[in-house]
Amino acid sequence: MANTSELFQHLPTSNPQKAHLRVNAQARAAHRVNPRLLGKFCEHLGANIYHGMSAQIAFNPTLAKWRFSAGDDHPDGGVREESDRERIAARIRAHAERQGWPDPERLVEALFSGGAYGWFGVGGAGDVLLSPDVGPHGGRASDGGRASDGGRAQRVEVLRASEAERHGIGQWTYLPLHRTRTYEVRVVARSVTLCTVQLRLGSLDRPDLQAAVEIGLDDAWQSHTGTLVLPEGAPADGLYELSLTSSAPAHFVLDRVLLTPDDAVDGADPDVIRMLREAHLPLLRWPGGNFVSGYHWRDGVGPLDERPTLPNPAWEGLEFNLFGTDEFIAFCRAVGCEPMICVNAGNGTPEEAAAWVEYCNGGPDTEMGKLRAAHGHPEPYNVRLWEIGNEIYGHWQVGWTTPDGNVDRYRRFREAIMAVDPTVQTIGCGYGNVPDSEWNRRLIEGAAETLQTITDHILTGGGVDAQTDPIELVHAFLGYPMVLEERYRDLEQRMRAAGITSPHLAITELQLFAHFYGAWSPDDALTPAKMPRPDTITEALYLTEIVNSCARLGDFVSLLTHSATVNHGGGLRKERERVYANPVHHAHALGHALAGGTPVAVQLACAGFSTHRDFAHVPPMDSVPLIDTLAVLSETGDLLLSLVHRGAAGGPIDLEIALEGYRAQPQAEVTTLAGETWYDRNSREAPERVVPRHTQLSLSSEDRFAVTLAPFSITQVRLRTADE
Repeated sequence: MANTSELFQHLPTSNPQKAHLRVNAQARAAHRVNPRLLGKFCEHLGANIYHGMSAQIAFNPTLAKWRFSAGDDHPDGGVREESDRERIAARIRAHAERQGWPDPERLVEALFSGGAYGWFGVGGAGDVLLSPDVGPHGGRASDGGRASDGGRAQRVEVLRASEAERHGIGQWTYLPLHRTRTYEVRVVARSVTLCTVQLRLGSLDRPDLQAAVEIGLDDAWQSHTGTLVLPEGAPADGLYELSLTSSAPAHFVLDRVLLTPDDAVDGADPDVIRMLREAHLPLLRWPGGNFVSGYHWRDGVGPLDERPTLPNPAWEGLEFNLFGTDEFIAFCRAVGCEPMICVNAGNGTPEEAAAWVEYCNGGPDTEMGKLRAAHGHPEPYNVRLWEIGNEIYGHWQVGWTTPDGNVDRYRRFREAIMAVDPTVQTIGCGYGNVPDSEWNRRLIEGAAETLQTITDHILTGGGVDAQTDPIELVHAFLGYPMVLEERYRDLEQRMRAAGITSPHLAITELQLFAHFYGAWSPDDALTPAKMPRPDTITEALYLTEIVNSCARLGDFVSLLTHSATVNHGGGLRKERERVYANPVHHAHALGHALAGGTPVAVQLACAGFSTHRDFAHVPPMDSVPLIDTLAVLSETGDLLLSLVHRGAAGGPIDLEIALEGYRAQPQAEVTTLAGETWYDRNSREAPERVVPRHTQLSLSSEDRFAVTLAPFSITQVRLRTADE
């Protein structure tokens, strides 16, 4: 058996255009490539869940008081609320530009005239009055005792209207008309006087193409449902207006307006579900991220209409609680992946976390199991992985703590969780980017008798500007996995020295994390558009290298959940209801072929590069091989090579490959994911700019062949055995 440190050996050479790889298929590791290394992470921020994984289309569907962020430097952690009108207006204008909304000033005026953000009055000046109000559950505190100050309703007074000029309230939206013309609507409302409102979905480009449903309102709060079917010819990529209007004077109050395509999968976007299934996603971490340190899970279960809308505790905007535990489990089951839950160890309690475990795993005879069954889910969810806290070392985190405070919380939370279900695996909160930190040392020493797994978050890169050498920056990132591999070996030894007999590391967040600051011009070598960002090919190379490193570390790295699923970090993008893949999503799909296979030893002779400055936690490096490679024998006997060309300054590399202990068939399958530059990315307009390309390769003999590696590329070679 090969020692994990011997799975990759580098012999430096001087020619950057030529390289040699020797694969010893008989020197096999004692472990297999863990499928959990290809997991993802999702969090309630931006458009990751809402307008991302969720299929619900309406913006601010509970018409609640929006919270604009003034920063995350509150002394207790979390978000400070922005109150300056000019800064709020500027934020709205920028958001409207990103969303493709045509008239941001209309939104600004509506907000400061009593409208919920994202909504505006439909009608002439003075024809419609808007004001905040209280919904059927408004003003109530949730079970955790937090006032739902985001959970207001919207009062609408139509002073003048006619059949020719209907007035009321509306918003702009895009629709997934590439999939369906049918949409389900749900409105919770009451009226001051009996009235009928029309819920309409119409094209701004073709006003004659619309669908509408009439809703009768009275003075009692009621939920109204209906179906809108847009006619043939409705512009697939056009902008639409969703509105509730009256043809006569009217006075009504709205609590929520939901718009969902009829092909939603348990409320989730079917394109997102399909693409994650096709990538064979094995594991999904939820609900945070920073969000979880202020999240109380009871707010997100039970009837949707009764769940409170609350300010997002960690990010700008609101938490509508339309996607909670039951929806997360349904999403995982639709994708076919394992769920992993991170509990609130910020302002949450051990008892609350234990109740969450019981809600997921308890039988119908338990208190929380009965509650789950009452919500329509009698069978336990059997969630095995529970992470205790997210980045609670950081002052940006709600309820942050000290190193010894983390030890105390880990002990108390774990004890409460294990009392409910002793079969689950708990994961302790490690310090991000610094495995050899005082925080980690305290946790390892203070909880060694119960600690098995500690986390890391690989979020680093620091600030860069137009004067930063982009080659140096790219090389720093693509060399960093080699540094991490050594740091993780040291961490494993320190955990063993503390008496932890089976230590593990869980990388629960990972993405490129350099940030551009300052002025720039289009001719600068580095600009915001030329950054190695999570949506570029560089992220795909970065992830693949880190997965390769983790596979070489034996069983020490138990899982990796890359950031993130949709519209956050790298993964999928959803813009104007169209979903497309970043390059790193394709890298995940390629990695699936390695899962379950056995790593074998390789010896690589190639040139290298060096870096000369640090980028946050990324130090200067010497002699980084231009190629990273992992060789794996699959469960079916195929030999797979994962090859990353990580040189940013040179051209293609001609790689000669020799096989030992393996006779291959004369044809190999080659899949390449490559960009022309380090900042190549896909877009809504060009969703297949960077996608896998498949070719066949003829071998010169059964144990020798050559392949050319393009810059900024991942190349996967599949060889089939000739010994069958």
